[in-house]
Amino acid sequence: MNTDQHNHSNHVDNPKFAVALIPLIAMGLLLGIGYGVYQIRPQVLLVAAAFLTGCIGFFLKFKWSEMEKGIVNGIHKAMPAILIMLCVGILVGSWIASGTIPMVIYYGLKLISPQFFLVTACFICSLTSLATGTSWGTIGTLGVAFIGIAMGLGIPMGQAAGAIVAGAYFGDKMSPFSDVTNLAPVAAGSNLFDHIKHMLWSATPAWLIGLFIYFLVGLRYGASEVRSESMEIITQTLKENFNFNLLLWLPMIVVFYFAATKKPTIPGMLLSSFVAGILSVVFQGVSVQEFASAINTGYKANTGVAQVDQLISRGGLMSMMETQLVAFTAFSFGGIMQSTGMLSVILDKVMRFARKVSSLVITTILACIVTALITGSSYLSMIIPEELLAPIYKRKNLAAKNLSRIAEESGAIIVPLIPWSMAGVYITGTIGVSTFAYLPWAFMNYISVLILAIFGFTGLSMAPKIREDETQIGS
Repeated sequence: MNTDQHNHSNHVDNPKFAVALIPLIAMGLLLGIGYGVYQIRPQVLLVAAAFLTGCIGFFLKFKWSEMEKGIVNGIHKAMPAILIMLCVGILVGSWIASGTIPMVIYYGLKLISPQFFLVTACFICSLTSLATGTSWGTIGTLGVAFIGIAMGLGIPMGQAAGAIVAGAYFGDKMSPFSDVTNLAPVAAGSNLFDHIKHMLWSATPAWLIGLFIYFLVGLRYGASEVRSESMEIITQTLKENFNFNLLLWLPMIVVFYFAATKKPTIPGMLLSSFVAGILSVVFQGVSVQEFASAINTGYKANTGVAQVDQLISRGGLMSMMETQLVAFTAFSFGGIMQSTGMLSVILDKVMRFARKVSSLVITTILACIVTALITGSSYLSMIIPEELLAPIYKRKNLAAKNLSRIAEESGAIIVPLIPWSMAGVYITGTIGVSTFAYLPWAFMNYISVLILAIFGFTGLSMAPKIREDETQIGS
C-alpha cells in the first residue's frame, strides 16, 4: 500500500514545498548544534526531529495511525539488515574468543617491512581493521604504535597519520563486521555482501593508488631498521594468550563460502559462530559460559597489556544496540516524512534536477558530504541521504547497492577528514596529528569519491535493479 495516498481522510495530500522542508531544516539544526556542538547522542536528536515532523503531520490533518504505519513500514523493510547486524555482533565476539581475529592481527604485524613504512602502515591497518571491523580500534592501538615508529624514523607525522587513517577506514568499510558497513545497506534497501562487493569497484582502485603513492614517497626514507617495542609487545601478548593453528581459519572460510555461493547470509554467520565456539573451547580453553558472554556482551580480554585489551575487547549482541537505535529513530523520522507526503514533495523537486544518472550520483555525493559537514556523524551522513534518495534510485531502475556504496564512501569515509567530527576529534586526540596535517595523505578517503563521480558520468559499474527485494543476497 502506498502510504502517501489516503482517500478516506481529509488531510492535505500535497503539502507545500516550504512546509516539507521544515523537518529537514530542523533536523539539520538539531544535529548540527546538538550533536556537533553539545555531543548529544544522535538517536535522541532524531526522536526530537521525528516528534516535530509528527506535529507538522497533525497540522496537515494526518492521523497518528497513518504516521505510525509509515514508521512500521520503514522498519519492516530494514529488518533483514537489522538481523544481520545482530549476527555480526555474535560473529565478532565468537571469532575473537576462538582466536581467529587475534591470529589475523598477529600475522599481519609480522608482515611489517622496515623499508616501506608508509605502505606497510596502510596495509597492516587495512588488514587489522578488516579483521576487527573497527577503524577507531585500529587507530587507537596500531595507529599509536605506527606513529611512534614514524617519529623514530623521522617520517613526517602527516604522511604517517594519513597512511594509518586511509588503511584503517579502507579495512573498516570492506569489513562485514563494521557497524558503518552494516548500516549503509539498511536505509538504501540493499544487502550487506552485495554492498561490500560493489564497493570493490571504487574502493580498491583508490586504495591501490594510495599504496602506490606511499611506495614512491617512502623510497626517500631508505631502508632504516624498524624496532618497535609496542609491536613486539602486541605480537608477544597475542601469542602468549591464544593458541594459533590452521583450523582457526575455519570460521572465516564458512562465511566466505556462504557469500561466494550466494547462500543465505544469517545461517552462514550463525554456523560460523558455532564453529568458532567449538574452536574456542578446544583450543583456547574458553568455557561455555564465557563463550556465551562473548556473543552477548562481547569478548573481554584480560591479557594485562592495555593496548591488546583495547584492540580485542569487542563484539557481542549489545555492541550493535547503539547502531540499531540510530537506525530505528531515523526510520521513525523518515516514516512520518513519507506517510505525510512531505518526502514525496521534496523528491519531486530533486527529481527535476537529477534527471540523468550522472546528476543523481553528484546529488547523492553532495548530500552525503553536506550531511557529514553538518552532523560530523558517519551514521547520519549515510542514513539521511539514503532515506531521501532511495525512492529515486528505485524509480530510475538503479540497484540499491549503488546508493549504499555512494553513501558510505561519500559520507562515512569523509567524516574522519572533518576536524569537528567525532572521528576527526578522536583521531587527532589519539595520535596527536591534526586533521589538516593528515587529510592530504589519506588518499583512499577522497580518491574513492572522485572515482564514484567518474562512474556516475560514464555509467561504469552503475548496476541496474534486477530484483524487487534487494535485501536478499544476489549478484
